[in-house]
Amino acid sequence: MPEVEESFFRRSLAELVPYEPGKPVEEVQRELGLERVVKLASNEGPFGPFPAARRALERGVDELNRYPDGGAYRLRAALAERHDVRFEEIALGAGADGVVDCLSQAVLDPGDAIVCGWPSFPSYVIDAVKVGAEARRVPLRDDRYDLPALLDAVDERTKLVYVCHPNNPTGTMNTRAELDAYFDAVPGHVLTVVDQAYFEYVQDPEYPDGIEEYFKAGRRVVVLRTFSKIYGLAGLRIGYGVAPASVATAVAKVRRAFDLSTAAQAAALASLEDPGELARRVRLNAEGRVELERTLTAHGLSPAGPAVANFLYADVGGDARELFDDLLRLGVIVRPLAGFGAPSAIRVTVGTPEENAFLADALTRLRVRVGAAP
Repeated sequence: MPEVEESFFRRSLAELVPYEPGKPVEEVQRELGLERVVKLASNEGPFGPFPAARRALERGVDELNRYPDGGAYRLRAALAERHDVRFEEIALGAGADGVVDCLSQAVLDPGDAIVCGWPSFPSYVIDAVKVGAEARRVPLRDDRYDLPALLDAVDERTKLVYVCHPNNPTGTMNTRAELDAYFDAVPGHVLTVVDQAYFEYVQDPEYPDGIEEYFKAGRRVVVLRTFSKIYGLAGLRIGYGVAPASVATAVAKVRRAFDLSTAAQAAALASLEDPGELARRVRLNAEGRVELERTLTAHGLSPAGPAVANFLYADVGGDARELFDDLLRLGVIVRPLAGFGAPSAIRVTVGTPEENAFLADALTRLRVRVGAAP
């Protein structure tokens, strides 16, 4: 078949590299002849949907021949009530990154700019560049967002500033005082996006609630949350932002009408009323993170910290792809971070106690094997 010439496509796509998803666990097992593979690469919660969400999914099976509610009325209403904001101030997307994509489409013209820390969540950059905007990447300081440097990168062309909080992939956070100072100084024409996709995991008292402390205080801000992580719904793709009504309306204009499935809406809605299960997962994650940090440290890695989410970040001192490949052959999938701007680092998700032990065993076997090499 004849190829289509490169000039046919939008010029802004030339510098982008397509997202490279990992292979399914089953395929890795088949290719490498492994009895078991543990995936600790994608910051998924190690537990499935909440019990109430499972029941909601089962009840909805017979209605999957119908299109979903394009406006997600019931879920938006529940989220508005939960956060004590107006219905019109809830913007939904296919995951928090779906909201990021819609924000880019709704806000950015060619020649506009966004500012974010780096390494950080790649969608901020990808979604800006693909619409022809400039993405300014500000290096982290001590593995955390350097908020004064972010402000220095803002000019009259800057429309969006992203604060990944806690930062993915380093797992670190900024304090309330640091964010307060940022909001006091950021120019009035900028819309700040505080990405709190891991909000529920964080127990540090210095971690601010962006909705309560910035949005409700009248700051020019969008606060992102998701059901992909602690709620165990990553495969259904549903997240949201609390935003000024005009921003939420603009997001709705560019979001595809039926991209939030009936199943996703029902499961998310059912997940909101189980504080006991939420607390259990917070506790298990905190315990697992301590154990994971102990494991990585015992094997010569130094995780960034303090880490507050459900993953750890560690620089391996060389090409992280090599360690990724070595662990993969032993049945453990971690995330090498070249696509995040950190080619010498890996990110490891907190798994179940059994999964964390499987990683520890793999690292021990790897160290023994390397130590035995001539």
